[in-house]
Amino acid sequence: MWEDSAFDLEFSEGNLLARKVFVCNSPRSVQFAFSQSNASFERKSPQMRHALRPLLGDGLFISDGETWRQRRKIVAPIVHVSRLGRFASLMVEAAVETRDRWARLDGQRIDVLAECAQLTAEVICRTVFGRELGHRHAQEFIGGFSDYQAAVGQVDLMSLLGLPDWMPRWQSRTVRRSIRRIHGALDAVVAGHRAGTERDGASVLGGLLNARDENGIPLDAMAIRNEAAVLFMAGHETTANALAWAWYLISQAPEVEAKLHAEIDAVIGARTARLEDVAKLVYTQAIVDEAMRLYPPVPILSRECVVEERYDDTVIPKGSLVLVVPWLLHRHRKLWTAPDAFIPERFLEGSGEPVSKFAYVPFSIGPRICAGMAFGHVEAVLCLATLAQAFRLELAEGHEVRPVARLTLRPEGGLPMVVRGRGRAPSGRQVAPDSAPVTALRCPLGHG
Repeated sequence: MWEDSAFDLEFSEGNLLARKVFVCNSPRSVQFAFSQSNASFERKSPQMRHALRPLLGDGLFISDGETWRQRRKIVAPIVHVSRLGRFASLMVEAAVETRDRWARLDGQRIDVLAECAQLTAEVICRTVFGRELGHRHAQEFIGGFSDYQAAVGQVDLMSLLGLPDWMPRWQSRTVRRSIRRIHGALDAVVAGHRAGTERDGASVLGGLLNARDENGIPLDAMAIRNEAAVLFMAGHETTANALAWAWYLISQAPEVEAKLHAEIDAVIGARTARLEDVAKLVYTQAIVDEAMRLYPPVPILSRECVVEERYDDTVIPKGSLVLVVPWLLHRHRKLWTAPDAFIPERFLEGSGEPVSKFAYVPFSIGPRICAGMAFGHVEAVLCLATLAQAFRLELAEGHEVRPVARLTLRPEGGLPMVVRGRGRAPSGRQVAPDSAPVTALRCPLGHG
């Protein structure tokens, strides 16, 4: 939907039916909307709210105002970086299981997007719901969320026509069935925790059940279910997409792959990865960061203006849509050197990039920055390192990779790749046309 000129714009305005739309596409305008004036733009867009409210209720991802502030105080400490020591072993455990399964598939074609979705679902189920109950219900969550995302509406036409929020939105039978499936699984997991059948006391759900607000009041059953649904959605889909894109990019850049393997061999060797390895896996981290720059898991961050605002000489009326678009911002020609090239080194110390923390926002930024940012980043690094210990992946011959956005950004139709043990010589590389021979890969649809 973006024209070539959009990758040079810093702030723009337009109309989408009855709505004014403003795009913040510079560090200064992003800071204005998501940090300095966040209170004016804290409400998610009508499309996002109406698409997700049937599933997430008043969960942290789409709530605002006092509800959001109270929930944030409760949820943020439960997934705080200081608790990663409890979760990292479960991340590695799930990654090792995937690695063992891939060992039986050496030389065969797999759908890497589906594999990464399965892996991150296992991670999030075990960390959020507990090792036993999470593993038992993983397939229900994976299937339910996949069906929901495929069927949910991507445009809220009623809001664009100026119709009020209180008017009900129609949901398809598939969407309603997916919601029942997910809510049923969530209720079963919560009941299992309350009955004491889950013995893993380190789970996030256990933290939600034990949490109290500032008045000492526990969350009610509906709030617990809503927040558990938010954590699964945010922690599963986005990390899976980031990992899949990372594997695709690595497969197109042999020099990057060689540096990745060298770092993993030096830091981890043949043993199992640990949380303390993450700080030493600086190049692996850079690969993950660069993958999320080129293919941000959430490519459009949309908000609704709740009071009239002004940016320089531009009036932003109440009810307008304000967008921060990582797909544009992360490829902005004035902010990045060779913006469409895959260069992990730009995220190493001393590179000078990103030029501002407001130029790189894969987890959003400001007060509404993702509470699980550290969790997701560590998960991606540990999973990538664990699998890359033993394997390289090659893009299936003749397959054209095209990004498609449905709430999140994923490879259209999956990502077919061939599993190769690192002891095996790689076959011919599938390098995109008009690319440099090593790290400076020009990504398909760079200006789609």
